[in-house]
Amino acid sequence: MTKRCSGSISTPGSSITVLAPAKINLILRILDRRPDGFHNLWSLMQTVGLEDEVVIRLSQDHSTIRLQCDSLSLSTDHTNLVHRAAAAVLHHSERKVGLDIMLTKRIPVGAGLGGGSSDAAATIIGLNRLLNLGWSAMDMAQVAQVLGSDIPFFFFAPSATVAGRGEHVSSIQIAGNRWVVLVNPGFPVETKWAYQQLSASRAEVQPLSHSHAALGRERHLSWKQILEVAENDFEVPVFKAHPGLQEIKRALLDQGAEAALLSGSGATVFGVFRNEVEAQQARARVQVQSQLKVFAVSTGSVPLVCQ
Repeated sequence: MTKRCSGSISTPGSSITVLAPAKINLILRILDRRPDGFHNLWSLMQTVGLEDEVVIRLSQDHSTIRLQCDSLSLSTDHTNLVHRAAAAVLHHSERKVGLDIMLTKRIPVGAGLGGGSSDAAATIIGLNRLLNLGWSAMDMAQVAQVLGSDIPFFFFAPSATVAGRGEHVSSIQIAGNRWVVLVNPGFPVETKWAYQQLSASRAEVQPLSHSHAALGRERHLSWKQILEVAENDFEVPVFKAHPGLQEIKRALLDQGAEAALLSGSGATVFGVFRNEVEAQQARARVQVQSQLKVFAVSTGSVPLVCQ
């Protein structure tokens, strides 16, 4: 994963560009329901090299937030996470400036890849740099956590464990690199629906396993350690409703993936491969239906936060 921050800072008309990477859940456990109605979760998350682009420019012509997006399926008003993230930064920093933001989408929407959350994080990171706010990763995460559960992770990327509602994030280092084949079926899975199906499909909540808890205590891990215990609680209910996703998982394993999983609540399924050659071969073989969106990308290797 790469990120680009460029442009002169804090002068009218200056701009900055931030690349917003997708994420995958190498482990995703959904635990007990919290008093606030949300679920506690435990996840090991990793960025991958499929990226949206967020360009932010300080405006000399107006004092509002104006968002444009190349995807007609997304709103560009105050309901968009990028717009909300920009507004939150201006509120917390007590700054009144005009912003022109251009969002270029490459990450499929509603795909379990955290595209909207990553775009929001990139917006906060870009404004932190553009406005010379000097916020730390923790400062930015505190601003972001009320906007969405996945957003804080991106300030500690490329690899981290995430707990609670998503607010407890601990960076980790995974030795080596892998390539990932992302297979999106061309339709979204709504997160609220997935949680409802999960609750209806299980008699009780299984506690975090000893193996996962042990990983959570480590700051340096190998891919072998992680992939041996890769798991996603959403697979049972989502695969039951969408059996084609289970077929995609089986196809990735048949093509030599070390592990294959649903990411987030879906609908994207990913396979982890040892190198680019194996991943590109699998991508070509899995891409058999026109509605499938298939990407072969490297795992992230550098932090998202501007240095």
